[in-house]
Amino acid sequence: MNDWQIRELTADDHRAAMDLWNRCDGVRGNETPEEFARILVRNPGCSSAVEADGRLVGAVLCCHDGRRGYLYHLGVDSEYRRRGIGEALVERSLEKLREQQIARCSIHLIVGNQVGEKFWKRIGWRFREDLLVMAIDL
Repeated sequence: MNDWQIRELTADDHRAAMDLWNRCDGVRGNETPEEFARILVRNPGCSSAVEADGRLVGAVLCCHDGRRGYLYHLGVDSEYRRRGIGEALVERSLEKLREQQIARCSIHLIVGNQVGEKFWKRIGWRFREDLLVMAIDL
């Protein structure tokens, strides 16, 4: 039996999620409360949280554009790792994407995040060698 419970991430989780993500190596949570809430409203049920001992110990932000899904900021508190929490968070979000007929999901890893890279490879994700990520600030 798990000593943790998985549930939908909510706007009320903003501060706890940012604190968690920013404690995790290779993860940077920087959404404002408004951005965070907007993502959750546009993608109901897709983002996931884990609670244990009365606090948020895992979370992932998930969204889609109607065609492709995206996972951001997967983080699990260091003392709760190796309990299946990360995989459960990912699987719950992927199931929500499947329910909305989203056929592919992508992630962005920060260069040098070896812990994250090892995790994602272990659960079956692969690198896309045919794409480069580019961005512009608006």
